[in-house]
Amino acid sequence: MRIERREVRLGELVSIRHGWPFKSEFFSEERRGRPVVVGIGNFRYTGGFRFESTTVKEYTGEYPNEYTLRPGDVLLVMTCQTEGGEILGIPGRIPDDGTTYLHNQRLGKVDVQRADLIDTGFLYWLFLSREFNQALCATASGTKIVHTAPSRIEAFRFALPPILEQRAIAAVLGAVDGKIDLNRRMNETLEETARVLFKSWFVDFDPVRAKAEGRRPVGMDAATAALFPDGFEDSEFAEMPKGWSVEPLKAILSRGSGEIQTGPFGSQLHASDYQSVGTPVVMPTNVANRRVDETDIARVSDAHVERLRVHRVRLGDVIYSRRGDVEKHALVGRAEEGWLCGTGCLRVRPGSELDPHFLSLWLDLPTSRAWIAARAVGATMPNLNTQILGQAPVLAVPHAVQAAFARVMAPIDDRVVAAREENGALTRLRDYLLPRLLSGEVRVRDAEKLVGNAT
Repeated sequence: MRIERREVRLGELVSIRHGWPFKSEFFSEERRGRPVVVGIGNFRYTGGFRFESTTVKEYTGEYPNEYTLRPGDVLLVMTCQTEGGEILGIPGRIPDDGTTYLHNQRLGKVDVQRADLIDTGFLYWLFLSREFNQALCATASGTKIVHTAPSRIEAFRFALPPILEQRAIAAVLGAVDGKIDLNRRMNETLEETARVLFKSWFVDFDPVRAKAEGRRPVGMDAATAALFPDGFEDSEFAEMPKGWSVEPLKAILSRGSGEIQTGPFGSQLHASDYQSVGTPVVMPTNVANRRVDETDIARVSDAHVERLRVHRVRLGDVIYSRRGDVEKHALVGRAEEGWLCGTGCLRVRPGSELDPHFLSLWLDLPTSRAWIAARAVGATMPNLNTQILGQAPVLAVPHAVQAAFARVMAPIDDRVVAAREENGALTRLRDYLLPRLLSGEVRVRDAEKLVGNAT
Protein backbone atom coordinates (compact mmCIF):
# COMPACT_ATOMS: atom_id res chain seq x y z
CA MET A 1 0.00 0.00 0.00
CA ARG A 2 1.38 3.37 -1.05
CA ILE A 3 1.75 5.86 1.81
CA GLU A 4 0.49 9.33 0.92
CA ARG A 5 2.79 12.31 1.10
CA ARG A 6 1.93 15.19 3.37
CA GLU A 7 2.63 18.86 2.88
CA VAL A 8 5.12 20.35 5.36
CA ARG A 9 6.96 23.59 5.96
CA LEU A 10 10.74 23.19 5.63
CA GLY A 11 11.22 25.04 8.92
CA GLU A 12 9.41 22.21 10.73
CA LEU A 13 12.32 19.93 9.85
CA VAL A 14 15.45 22.07 9.57
CA SER A 15 16.85 25.46 10.51
CA ILE A 16 19.02 27.68 8.31
CA ARG A 17 21.92 29.59 9.85
CA HIS A 18 23.82 32.62 8.49
CA GLY A 19 27.59 32.52 7.98
CA TRP A 20 30.23 34.85 9.42
CA PRO A 21 31.61 37.96 7.65
CA PHE A 22 35.22 36.87 7.19
CA LYS A 23 37.50 39.85 6.53
CA SER A 24 38.94 40.07 3.02
CA GLU A 25 42.31 41.37 4.26
CA PHE A 26 42.97 37.91 5.73
CA PHE A 27 42.20 36.05 2.48
CA SER A 28 45.07 34.34 0.68
CA GLU A 29 45.04 32.47 -2.62
CA GLU A 30 48.34 30.81 -1.77
CA ARG A 31 47.67 27.20 -0.79
CA ARG A 32 49.38 26.33 2.50
CA GLY A 33 46.83 24.02 4.09
CA ARG A 34 45.04 26.72 6.07
CA PRO A 35 41.22 26.84 6.49
CA VAL A 36 39.32 27.64 3.28
CA VAL A 37 36.51 30.21 3.25
CA VAL A 38 33.71 28.82 1.08
CA GLY A 39 32.49 31.37 -1.46
CA ILE A 40 29.57 31.51 -3.88
CA GLY A 41 32.05 31.17 -6.74
CA ASN A 42 33.05 27.71 -5.44
CA PHE A 43 29.58 26.27 -6.19
CA ARG A 44 28.68 24.37 -9.31
CA TYR A 45 25.45 25.85 -10.60
CA THR A 46 24.13 22.31 -11.04
CA GLY A 47 24.82 21.59 -7.38
CA GLY A 48 27.94 20.72 -5.41
CA PHE A 49 31.33 22.38 -5.19
CA ARG A 50 34.05 22.92 -7.77
CA PHE A 51 37.03 23.80 -5.60
CA GLU A 52 39.32 22.18 -8.17
CA SER A 53 38.47 24.72 -10.89
CA THR A 54 37.70 27.93 -9.00
CA THR A 55 39.62 30.41 -6.90
CA VAL A 56 40.13 29.04 -3.39
CA LYS A 57 40.78 31.50 -0.56
CA GLU A 58 42.49 30.41 2.63
CA TYR A 59 42.00 32.40 5.83
CA THR A 60 44.95 33.71 7.84
CA GLY A 61 43.03 35.50 10.61
CA GLU A 62 41.11 34.53 13.73
CA TYR A 63 37.48 33.43 13.55
CA PRO A 64 34.78 31.93 15.82
CA ASN A 65 35.01 28.13 15.97
CA GLU A 66 31.26 27.77 15.48
CA TYR A 67 31.76 28.67 11.80
CA THR A 68 34.01 25.68 11.16
CA LEU A 69 32.17 23.26 8.88
CA ARG A 70 32.13 19.47 9.08
CA PRO A 71 32.21 16.95 6.21
CA GLY A 72 28.68 16.42 4.94
CA ASP A 73 27.38 19.82 6.04
CA VAL A 74 25.09 21.37 3.42
CA LEU A 75 25.38 25.04 2.46
CA LEU A 76 22.88 26.99 0.36
CA VAL A 77 23.57 30.04 -1.83
CA MET A 78 21.57 33.01 -0.49
CA THR A 79 22.73 35.75 -2.91
CA CYS A 80 22.60 35.86 -6.71
CA GLN A 81 24.19 38.61 -8.79
CA THR A 82 21.55 38.42 -11.52
CA GLU A 83 18.01 39.67 -11.08
CA GLY A 84 16.63 36.29 -12.16
CA GLY A 85 18.01 34.64 -9.02
CA GLU A 86 18.99 31.50 -10.94
CA ILE A 87 21.38 30.19 -8.29
CA LEU A 88 19.39 31.03 -5.16
CA GLY A 89 19.22 27.90 -3.01
CA ILE A 90 21.87 25.93 -4.92
CA PRO A 91 23.33 23.42 -2.43
CA GLY A 92 26.82 22.07 -1.84
CA ARG A 93 28.01 19.34 0.54
CA ILE A 94 31.30 19.88 2.37
CA PRO A 95 33.76 17.20 1.22
CA ASP A 96 35.71 14.90 3.51
CA ASP A 97 39.12 15.66 1.99
CA GLY A 98 41.17 16.73 5.00
CA THR A 99 40.65 20.45 4.37
CA THR A 100 39.02 22.68 7.00
CA TYR A 101 36.19 24.71 5.43
CA LEU A 102 34.63 27.85 6.90
CA HIS A 103 31.02 29.05 6.76
CA ASN A 104 31.03 32.40 4.97
CA GLN A 105 28.33 35.08 4.91
CA ARG A 106 25.66 34.93 2.19
CA LEU A 107 25.60 31.17 2.58
CA GLY A 108 23.00 29.34 4.67
CA LYS A 109 24.00 26.27 6.68
CA VAL A 110 21.31 23.58 6.93
CA ASP A 111 20.86 22.14 10.43
CA VAL A 112 18.50 19.15 10.52
CA GLN A 113 16.18 19.26 13.55
CA ARG A 114 14.03 16.20 12.74
CA ALA A 115 16.32 13.44 11.45
CA ASP A 116 13.49 10.99 12.04
CA LEU A 117 11.37 12.73 9.39
CA ILE A 118 13.81 14.07 6.82
CA ASP A 119 16.80 12.45 5.11
CA THR A 120 19.77 14.76 4.47
CA GLY A 121 20.44 13.13 1.10
CA PHE A 122 16.86 13.77 0.02
CA LEU A 123 17.15 17.37 1.21
CA TYR A 124 20.09 17.97 -1.14
CA TRP A 125 17.98 17.00 -4.15
CA LEU A 126 14.99 18.96 -2.89
CA PHE A 127 17.21 22.06 -2.83
CA LEU A 128 18.10 21.43 -6.49
CA SER A 129 14.45 21.39 -7.57
CA ARG A 130 13.03 24.14 -9.74
CA GLU A 131 10.16 24.61 -7.29
CA PHE A 132 12.58 25.43 -4.47
CA ASN A 133 14.46 27.97 -6.57
CA GLN A 134 11.24 29.59 -7.80
CA ALA A 135 9.91 29.90 -4.26
CA LEU A 136 13.08 31.68 -3.14
CA CYS A 137 13.05 33.96 -6.19
CA ALA A 138 9.43 34.91 -5.56
CA THR A 139 10.23 36.13 -2.04
CA ALA A 140 13.75 37.52 -2.71
CA SER A 141 14.75 41.11 -2.03
CA GLY A 142 16.86 43.33 -4.27
CA THR A 143 16.84 44.08 -7.99
CA LYS A 144 20.24 43.78 -9.70
CA ILE A 145 21.50 41.55 -6.89
CA VAL A 146 18.85 39.43 -5.18
CA HIS A 147 18.96 37.94 -1.70
CA THR A 148 17.05 35.36 0.25
CA ALA A 149 17.11 34.79 4.01
CA PRO A 150 16.91 31.88 6.47
CA SER A 151 13.27 32.66 7.30
CA ARG A 152 12.30 32.66 3.60
CA ILE A 153 14.08 29.36 3.02
CA GLU A 154 12.40 27.82 6.05
CA ALA A 155 9.00 28.99 4.75
CA PHE A 156 9.22 26.72 1.68
CA ARG A 157 6.43 24.16 1.59
CA PHE A 158 6.61 20.79 -0.17
CA ALA A 159 5.13 17.28 -0.21
CA LEU A 160 7.15 15.09 2.17
CA PRO A 161 7.51 11.41 1.18
CA PRO A 162 7.99 8.72 3.85
CA ILE A 163 11.59 8.52 5.10
CA LEU A 164 12.32 5.20 3.35
CA GLU A 165 11.15 6.60 0.02
CA GLN A 166 13.27 9.71 0.60
CA ARG A 167 16.35 7.54 1.04
CA ALA A 168 15.52 5.54 -2.08
CA ILE A 169 15.09 8.72 -4.13
CA ALA A 170 18.41 10.07 -2.85
CA ALA A 171 20.11 6.76 -3.67
CA VAL A 172 18.86 6.73 -7.28
CA LEU A 173 19.85 10.32 -7.98
CA GLY A 174 23.07 9.86 -6.05
CA ALA A 175 24.01 6.91 -8.29
CA VAL A 176 23.74 9.13 -11.35
CA ASP A 177 25.68 11.92 -9.66
CA GLY A 178 28.31 9.43 -8.52
CA LYS A 179 28.91 8.27 -12.08
CA ILE A 180 29.16 11.88 -13.24
CA ASP A 181 31.69 12.60 -10.52
CA LEU A 182 33.67 9.44 -11.35
CA ASN A 183 33.91 10.54 -14.99
CA ARG A 184 34.92 14.02 -13.89
CA ARG A 185 37.72 12.69 -11.68
CA MET A 186 38.88 10.29 -14.40
CA ASN A 187 39.12 13.23 -16.78
CA GLU A 188 41.14 15.21 -14.26
CA THR A 189 43.63 12.31 -14.16
CA LEU A 190 43.75 12.11 -17.96
CA GLU A 191 44.26 15.86 -18.25
CA GLU A 192 47.11 15.69 -15.75
CA THR A 193 48.66 12.86 -17.75
CA ALA A 194 48.59 15.09 -20.82
CA ARG A 195 50.23 17.94 -18.89
CA VAL A 196 53.00 15.66 -17.59
CA LEU A 197 53.74 14.33 -21.07
CA PHE A 198 53.74 17.84 -22.56
CA LYS A 199 56.11 19.10 -19.88
CA SER A 200 58.48 16.19 -20.54
CA TRP A 201 58.64 16.88 -24.28
CA PHE A 202 58.43 20.67 -24.48
CA VAL A 203 59.54 22.14 -21.14
CA ASP A 204 62.10 19.71 -19.69
CA PHE A 205 63.09 18.54 -23.21
CA ASP A 206 63.64 14.98 -21.97
CA PRO A 207 63.84 13.42 -25.48
CA VAL A 208 66.49 15.96 -26.51
CA ARG A 209 68.52 15.38 -23.35
CA ALA A 210 68.37 11.63 -23.86
CA LYS A 211 69.66 11.91 -27.43
CA ALA A 212 72.36 14.37 -26.37
CA GLU A 213 73.58 11.76 -23.87
CA GLY A 214 73.43 8.95 -26.41
CA ARG A 215 70.32 7.34 -24.89
CA ARG A 216 67.04 6.38 -26.53
CA PRO A 217 64.17 8.54 -25.21
CA VAL A 218 62.05 6.57 -22.74
CA GLY A 219 58.70 5.30 -24.04
CA MET A 220 59.28 6.63 -27.55
CA ASP A 221 59.66 4.70 -30.81
CA ALA A 222 62.63 5.29 -33.09
CA ALA A 223 60.64 7.23 -35.71
CA THR A 224 59.34 9.71 -33.13
CA ALA A 225 62.75 10.02 -31.44
CA ALA A 226 64.32 10.88 -34.81
CA LEU A 227 62.15 14.03 -34.99
CA PHE A 228 63.92 15.60 -31.99
CA PRO A 229 67.29 17.38 -32.16
CA ASP A 230 70.26 15.78 -30.39
CA GLY A 231 71.52 18.84 -28.56
CA PHE A 232 70.96 22.37 -27.31
CA GLU A 233 71.98 25.92 -28.21
CA ASP A 234 71.98 29.17 -26.28
CA SER A 235 69.12 31.63 -26.72
CA GLU A 236 67.55 34.59 -24.95
CA PHE A 237 65.25 32.04 -23.26
CA ALA A 238 68.22 30.08 -21.88
CA GLU A 239 68.93 26.57 -23.14
CA MET A 240 66.91 25.65 -26.25
CA PRO A 241 66.87 22.53 -28.48
CA LYS A 242 68.76 23.09 -31.72
CA GLY A 243 66.58 24.74 -34.34
CA TRP A 244 63.75 25.52 -31.94
CA SER A 245 62.86 29.03 -30.80
CA VAL A 246 60.29 31.05 -28.87
CA GLU A 247 58.20 33.53 -30.84
CA PRO A 248 55.16 35.75 -30.25
CA LEU A 249 51.92 33.86 -30.81
CA LYS A 250 50.84 36.32 -33.50
CA ALA A 251 53.97 35.64 -35.58
CA ILE A 252 53.37 31.88 -35.61
CA LEU A 253 49.67 32.32 -36.35
CA SER A 254 50.39 34.60 -39.33
CA ARG A 255 52.56 31.94 -40.99
CA GLY A 256 49.75 29.40 -40.82
CA SER A 257 46.78 31.66 -41.61
CA GLY A 258 45.69 31.60 -37.97
CA GLU A 259 44.14 34.56 -36.18
CA ILE A 260 42.96 36.07 -32.91
CA GLN A 261 39.48 37.53 -33.07
CA THR A 262 37.37 39.41 -30.53
CA GLY A 263 33.92 38.00 -29.87
CA PRO A 264 30.78 40.04 -30.56
CA PHE A 265 30.36 43.18 -28.49
CA GLY A 266 27.38 43.93 -26.30
CA SER A 267 25.92 46.13 -29.03
CA GLN A 268 25.83 43.07 -31.31
CA LEU A 269 24.46 40.55 -28.83
CA HIS A 270 22.18 41.81 -26.06
CA ALA A 271 21.15 40.02 -22.87
CA SER A 272 17.59 39.89 -24.25
CA ASP A 273 18.83 37.82 -27.22
CA TYR A 274 19.61 34.80 -25.03
CA GLN A 275 17.10 32.00 -24.59
CA SER A 276 16.83 28.47 -23.19
CA VAL A 277 16.99 26.71 -26.57
CA GLY A 278 19.07 27.23 -29.68
CA THR A 279 22.78 27.36 -30.50
CA PRO A 280 25.05 27.59 -27.44
CA VAL A 281 27.28 30.64 -26.92
CA VAL A 282 30.60 30.26 -25.10
CA MET A 283 30.79 33.02 -22.47
CA PRO A 284 33.59 33.82 -19.97
CA THR A 285 31.82 31.78 -17.29
CA ASN A 286 32.05 28.70 -19.55
CA VAL A 287 35.86 28.88 -19.82
CA ALA A 288 37.46 26.50 -17.30
CA ASN A 289 40.23 23.88 -17.12
CA ARG A 290 41.01 23.97 -20.85
CA ARG A 291 37.49 22.83 -21.63
CA VAL A 292 34.12 24.44 -22.26
CA ASP A 293 31.92 24.13 -19.18
CA GLU A 294 28.37 23.70 -20.48
CA THR A 295 26.75 24.53 -17.13
CA ASP A 296 24.09 27.22 -17.64
CA ILE A 297 25.34 27.92 -21.14
CA ALA A 298 23.62 30.76 -23.00
CA ARG A 299 21.82 30.06 -26.29
CA VAL A 300 20.56 32.12 -29.21
CA SER A 301 18.16 31.56 -32.11
CA ASP A 302 19.19 30.55 -35.64
CA ALA A 303 18.64 34.14 -36.79
CA HIS A 304 21.34 35.40 -34.44
CA VAL A 305 23.66 32.57 -35.44
CA GLU A 306 23.39 33.53 -39.10
CA ARG A 307 23.93 37.20 -38.29
CA LEU A 308 27.00 36.39 -36.16
CA ARG A 309 28.34 33.50 -38.27
CA VAL A 310 31.81 35.09 -38.35
CA HIS A 311 32.00 34.27 -34.61
CA ARG A 312 31.29 30.54 -35.01
CA VAL A 313 33.89 28.31 -33.38
CA ARG A 314 35.65 25.35 -34.99
CA LEU A 315 37.23 22.19 -33.62
CA GLY A 316 40.61 23.20 -32.18
CA ASP A 317 39.84 26.88 -31.56
CA VAL A 318 41.00 28.28 -28.22
CA ILE A 319 38.63 30.59 -26.33
CA TYR A 320 39.84 33.16 -23.77
CA SER A 321 37.86 35.36 -21.42
CA ARG A 322 38.60 39.05 -22.02
CA ARG A 323 37.79 39.98 -18.41
CA GLY A 324 38.48 38.54 -14.97
CA ASP A 325 40.42 35.26 -15.03
CA VAL A 326 42.09 36.19 -18.31
CA GLU A 327 44.80 33.52 -18.05
CA LYS A 328 42.25 30.70 -18.42
CA HIS A 329 41.16 29.28 -21.75
CA ALA A 330 39.03 26.51 -23.26
CA LEU A 331 39.91 24.25 -26.20
CA VAL A 332 36.92 23.73 -28.48
CA GLY A 333 36.11 20.03 -28.89
CA ARG A 334 33.92 18.19 -31.36
CA ALA A 335 30.82 18.68 -29.21
CA GLU A 336 31.20 22.48 -29.32
CA GLU A 337 31.95 22.84 -33.05
CA GLY A 338 29.57 25.32 -34.65
CA TRP A 339 28.76 27.14 -31.43
CA LEU A 340 29.36 30.88 -31.11
CA CYS A 341 32.22 32.69 -29.42
CA GLY A 342 30.38 34.98 -27.05
CA THR A 343 30.59 38.52 -25.80
CA GLY A 344 33.56 39.05 -23.50
CA CYS A 345 35.71 36.37 -25.18
CA LEU A 346 38.63 36.12 -27.60
CA ARG A 347 38.90 33.32 -30.16
CA VAL A 348 42.31 31.98 -31.23
CA ARG A 349 42.27 29.97 -34.46
CA PRO A 350 45.59 28.05 -34.52
CA GLY A 351 45.97 27.70 -38.28
CA SER A 352 48.31 25.22 -39.94
CA GLU A 353 51.46 26.02 -37.92
CA LEU A 354 50.10 25.08 -34.49
CA ASP A 355 48.49 21.86 -33.33
CA PRO A 356 45.52 22.81 -31.10
CA HIS A 357 46.51 20.48 -28.25
CA PHE A 358 50.10 21.67 -28.36
CA LEU A 359 48.98 25.31 -28.28
CA SER A 360 46.43 24.74 -25.52
CA LEU A 361 48.87 22.89 -23.26
CA TRP A 362 51.57 25.49 -23.87
CA LEU A 363 49.19 28.31 -22.96
CA ASP A 364 48.15 26.34 -19.87
CA LEU A 365 51.70 26.24 -18.47
CA PRO A 366 52.07 28.25 -15.23
CA THR A 367 54.64 30.48 -16.97
CA SER A 368 52.27 31.24 -19.85
CA ARG A 369 49.33 31.90 -17.53
CA ALA A 370 51.47 34.19 -15.38
CA TRP A 371 52.74 36.07 -18.43
CA ILE A 372 49.19 36.82 -19.62
CA ALA A 373 47.87 37.71 -16.16
CA ALA A 374 50.78 40.10 -15.52
CA ARG A 375 50.14 42.04 -18.75
CA ALA A 376 46.37 42.33 -18.52
CA VAL A 377 45.16 45.92 -18.27
CA GLY A 378 42.46 47.54 -16.16
CA ALA A 379 42.32 49.21 -12.77
CA THR A 380 39.48 47.22 -11.17
CA MET A 381 39.35 44.04 -13.30
CA PRO A 382 42.03 42.46 -15.51
CA ASN A 383 41.28 42.86 -19.22
CA LEU A 384 42.82 40.98 -22.15
CA ASN A 385 42.91 42.08 -25.78
CA THR A 386 44.16 40.71 -29.09
CA GLN A 387 47.36 42.74 -28.95
CA ILE A 388 48.42 41.41 -25.54
CA LEU A 389 47.52 37.81 -26.36
CA GLY A 390 49.25 38.08 -29.72
CA GLN A 391 52.54 38.88 -27.97
CA ALA A 392 52.40 35.84 -25.69
CA PRO A 393 55.63 33.81 -26.12
CA VAL A 394 55.07 30.38 -27.69
CA LEU A 395 57.58 27.63 -28.42
CA ALA A 396 58.05 27.29 -32.19
CA VAL A 397 58.37 23.54 -32.75
CA PRO A 398 58.56 21.73 -36.11
CA HIS A 399 55.12 20.65 -37.21
CA ALA A 400 56.22 17.00 -37.43
CA VAL A 401 57.02 17.01 -33.70
CA GLN A 402 53.66 18.58 -32.90
CA ALA A 403 51.93 15.97 -35.06
CA ALA A 404 53.72 13.17 -33.18
CA PHE A 405 52.53 14.66 -29.90
CA ALA A 406 48.99 14.91 -31.28
CA ARG A 407 49.06 11.18 -32.14
CA VAL A 408 50.00 10.35 -28.55
CA MET A 409 47.34 12.73 -27.26
CA ALA A 410 44.55 11.37 -29.48
CA PRO A 411 43.52 8.36 -27.32
CA ILE A 412 43.73 10.48 -24.16
CA ASP A 413 41.54 13.15 -25.68
CA ASP A 414 39.09 10.57 -27.06
CA ARG A 415 38.56 9.20 -23.55
CA VAL A 416 38.12 12.71 -22.13
CA VAL A 417 35.57 13.62 -24.79
CA ALA A 418 33.68 10.31 -24.39
CA ALA A 419 33.42 10.83 -20.63
CA ARG A 420 32.23 14.41 -21.12
CA GLU A 421 29.57 13.24 -23.58
CA GLU A 422 28.45 10.49 -21.20
CA ASN A 423 28.21 13.06 -18.43
CA GLY A 424 26.00 15.18 -20.67
CA ALA A 425 23.61 12.25 -21.13
CA LEU A 426 23.68 11.43 -17.42
CA THR A 427 22.99 15.04 -16.51
CA ARG A 428 19.96 15.08 -18.80
CA LEU A 429 18.71 11.85 -17.19
CA ARG A 430 19.20 13.28 -13.71
CA ASP A 431 17.36 16.48 -14.67
CA TYR A 432 14.49 14.40 -16.08
CA LEU A 433 14.17 12.21 -12.99
CA LEU A 434 14.60 14.87 -10.29
CA PRO A 435 11.22 16.65 -10.52
CA ARG A 436 9.36 13.42 -11.29
CA LEU A 437 10.77 11.53 -8.32
CA LEU A 438 10.11 14.45 -5.99
CA SER A 439 6.49 14.70 -7.17
CA GLY A 440 5.91 10.94 -7.23
CA GLU A 441 5.18 10.95 -10.97
CA VAL A 442 7.98 8.39 -11.49
CA ARG A 443 8.33 5.52 -9.02
CA VAL A 444 11.71 4.66 -7.59
CA ARG A 445 11.82 1.17 -9.09
CA ASP A 446 11.20 2.57 -12.60
CA ALA A 447 13.91 5.19 -12.06
CA GLU A 448 16.31 2.48 -10.90
CA LYS A 449 15.81 0.64 -14.22
CA LEU A 450 16.55 3.80 -16.22
CA VAL A 451 19.66 4.52 -14.18
CA GLY A 452 20.81 0.92 -14.44
CA ASN A 453 20.59 1.02 -18.23
CA ALA A 454 22.48 4.32 -18.36
CA THR A 455 25.32 3.43 -16.00
